[in-house]
Amino acid sequence: MHELIASPFLGDHLIVRPGSRQGLKISHARYRELANVTTESPCPTWLREAARRTWSLNLSGRSFTDVVLVRKQSPFGFGRASYELNLGCNYDCEHCYLGLKRFEGLPWEDRERLLHIMRDAGVLWLQLTGGEPMIDRLFPEVYGLAYELGMMLSILSNGSRLSNPKILDLLTSRPPYRITLSVYGATADSYDGLTRRKGAFRLFQKGLYAACEAGLPLALSMIVTRHNAHEVDQMRDLAERLGLPFDEYVNMVPTIYGGAETLPAQSKDHLRKRKVFTGCNAGHTFFHVDPHGKASICKVGRDPSVSLMDEGIESLHHLGGIADRLLLRQGGCTGCTLSGTCGTCMPLVQLYRRAKAPLATYCQHREPREEVTR
Repeated sequence: MHELIASPFLGDHLIVRPGSRQGLKISHARYRELANVTTESPCPTWLREAARRTWSLNLSGRSFTDVVLVRKQSPFGFGRASYELNLGCNYDCEHCYLGLKRFEGLPWEDRERLLHIMRDAGVLWLQLTGGEPMIDRLFPEVYGLAYELGMMLSILSNGSRLSNPKILDLLTSRPPYRITLSVYGATADSYDGLTRRKGAFRLFQKGLYAACEAGLPLALSMIVTRHNAHEVDQMRDLAERLGLPFDEYVNMVPTIYGGAETLPAQSKDHLRKRKVFTGCNAGHTFFHVDPHGKASICKVGRDPSVSLMDEGIESLHHLGGIADRLLLRQGGCTGCTLSGTCGTCMPLVQLYRRAKAPLATYCQHREPREEVTR
């Protein structure tokens, strides 16, 4: 199995290593040299030296194809994607933006084809998500094939399955780029209360410590709601004690169907003003795929989408135009004098509108205008 991946990436050429955050940028000439190395040839001298410096990796005496996977140039301009294996979950969190927890997904043959499409589209970094991806019956197969195809994998998870020996063995033998675990509280009362599953906190702790002991690359996402806001300091202490990077997710959003049932979970004291939205690469260098193989510009802007199963890889050409239309200010936002400092993208605004959410949750017009425009 490869230890290094040489790949084009958004106009550059990189060498990356699964499980590592370090990488190398190389010239097009060096990339072409690697693409033309014969099967049993040794690794080029410059690559051996670079691998030793960057990853303390000794490539001496090893054949090139045993060590390096060289990915082909793609005619598509994508470098990243996210893939929802399933919308099902073993928790029932009050704040969950997915709404209905449907255990639906593609059969293996279609998932296999889908992963090849993403690879051929140029996707180097792939995020596996859900629902809870690790409870999906085909998670090991999806993860294993994506790894073999030369993708740098990240996983969004609640951690409840991380202590499973088969899962641990898969992830340690084929290391991901990162696993981000959602943290729903610092005690069983708040954690189990938010997830509405008794014993959820115990499973989280078991998975967290098993992954730490296995040396997996972890990060934590602190989900701050009205149920656990009093434990924010304890949640931060957990991350700091384990030496793990963390972010705090504080702004609750409507469901992907525009439902408002998630919004009451918001801790009003922790509602945070978003950073100014200046545009993004959704639909141009990034796309999202749902459990049925439908590709959209992102997890929020899901409609319209294209069917990769019915229309194939060529349908990805449509996403750029879809993105440009979805991100235009429209409706009540058209001509808004505050749009230059607005932190909410238009697809998310549309979900808040469908949910009939208070303006204070997503619009600056909740504030006196003179305070915003100074």
